Amino acid sequence: MRTNILFTVATSLVAWSAFAADATAIHGKLLSLADAQRELAGVNQLDSSASMWVWATNNNRRNGEPDYIFRAGDQLTVRMTLKSNNDLYPYTVLAYRQNNQNGNKFYLPGNTQAVTDIFGRSPADGFQVTRLPDWNKQVLVGTGGALVSTPVAVPNEPGMHTIVVQLRDYTGTRVVKSAYWKFVVVGGIDDLPSNITSNRTLTNDRAYRVNGIVQVRGGATLTIEPGTVIVGAPGSQPPSVLLITAAGRINAQGTRSRPIIMTSSQPFGSRQRGDWGGLILLGRAGINDTSGQLNIEGLPDNEDTRYGGRDDGHDCGSLRYVRVEFAGALLRPNEETNSFTWGACGTATKSEYLQAHYGFDDSFEWFGGINDAKYLVGTYGADDYVDVQIGYRGRIQHGVFIGNADRSNRGIESDNYERDFGARPLGNPTMFNFTFVGSNAAGFDESDSPCLYFRRGSGGSFNNMLCFNWTTRTIGGANIADSIQPNINAGNFSITGVLGWNNGTAAATGAATNNFDSQVAADFRGHMNNAARQFVLANPLMVNPLERSDPNFRGLLGSPIFRATWNQPPDDGFFDQWATWIGAFGDFDWTEEWATFIQEEDLRP
Repeated sequence: MRTNILFTVATSLVAWSAFAADATAIHGKLLSLADAQRELAGVNQLDSSASMWVWATNNNRRNGEPDYIFRAGDQLTVRMTLKSNNDLYPYTVLAYRQNNQNGNKFYLPGNTQAVTDIFGRSPADGFQVTRLPDWNKQVLVGTGGALVSTPVAVPNEPGMHTIVVQLRDYTGTRVVKSAYWKFVVVGGIDDLPSNITSNRTLTNDRAYRVNGIVQVRGGATLTIEPGTVIVGAPGSQPPSVLLITAAGRINAQGTRSRPIIMTSSQPFGSRQRGDWGGLILLGRAGINDTSGQLNIEGLPDNEDTRYGGRDDGHDCGSLRYVRVEFAGALLRPNEETNSFTWGACGTATKSEYLQAHYGFDDSFEWFGGINDAKYLVGTYGADDYVDVQIGYRGRIQHGVFIGNADRSNRGIESDNYERDFGARPLGNPTMFNFTFVGSNAAGFDESDSPCLYFRRGSGGSFNNMLCFNWTTRTIGGANIADSIQPNINAGNFSITGVLGWNNGTAAATGAATNNFDSQVAADFRGHMNNAARQFVLANPLMVNPLERSDPNFRGLLGSPIFRATWNQPPDDGFFDQWATWIGAFGDFDWTEEWATFIQEEDLRP
């Protein structure tokens, strides 16, 4: 008889102890507590060089539903990749499932709420200390699993759950590193109507499908509960998008433990950029087209797809802890939807803790407006990560953007307006604390794809930017083009505080690695005189920025990320003035748990 309790052990703990006898292969070399104490005498361990990611798939997956979605009783398989990366520290390893609605944890291998390590030992017994093994897509739970040797059934506990694997110090007290995976238990999946004209709440005990354009209009507010999964159907024309019209509003506020996930309908390992259209918010704030109103690119022109006006305080809604995956569908050449799009949203709009994962077009794009944003993650996008145009005047702080080998383009692409470089109101954003890690691979669609690109009359203030490993066919990590000089002279454009390393490695001229300072900073100095003194060429000394599925962008001891001369953000009620370092991170990783960095190929069995 199949149980409906997740992670029920198929064998007794006696059998488990026998299975664990060959622990060197499965769990690494075991150590006694005394050995661990002796080896670590005088060592203050703050982090691990190891890389690891965990994920789960649904053995009963239904066509048109991603592996995130389960019904009670569906069988689940959990896998994990772990690269020790010469980390020889001894650890206590814990694994558990957490019900994020109530916080209850169920520890492996016994599936009880009593705390145990993966060997079934409690704190009273004394945790088993081990060195890390190397696992490549190792089954932890499922047929032949290292912890539970048969597939198991998910419980009848609706809502979002997290599978967690923790590396704790040898005493089992302090968490050094964790891996997370989210899934939801639902009663079914509902198709959203093409028009939502009255207030509606999407609850996390159901999943929801977007097929074609779903419009929130007529004064309606769409509320999405934390931990809700929304599925974009591929192949529709026009593409499947969730469109918040200027006469609608969204209230999508997830949490760190229960992010809202908008994703492709395809199974893990088979999802592709552009599987669906993405999320679009339109408003009535000012733009700099003389008509005062434009149609959002990627969608047919009608009253509901237009944005712009005179209400700079317009409220498009609130987004918090939202992930948009595999979005950005192509309507026609040079007209695509993005992962996240804001068109003329005003100051009442709230946007923070957002991730664009595998976007086909831009990860985050603003068309005019004046709304702010904080804590942005862009992973493996095919086009620009941050794109602003048509008079965008908002503020953005804290962003990390990483490319991978199959596609990447520009980090920031800042325009005033492509049809009129001198249009007013001037596009004049203020940005602080971004980290860009490029793919260092050739083969881009555009020949000029630097980390930072300013053109078409752009204004703005760009500060404390880290550009690492960014490839381009022309120059190094940054470029100023078109009519920027008048804005510099008027004090309407500045860039200061840029740390560059290993950029321009695929330059068409055959320029040497790290031409950033000699070529790019010289170009900026020609425009900006002494403002370029904050262009620095130095190795940022990040922990592990190039492990794409589990990167660590924090600076090591002695990293120039923390040098004393970087810029102080203004104390204006929006910016975090304490973020005086360069790039996205000081000592705290604000992406932990809610964001994912796992490459799609690393999810294939």
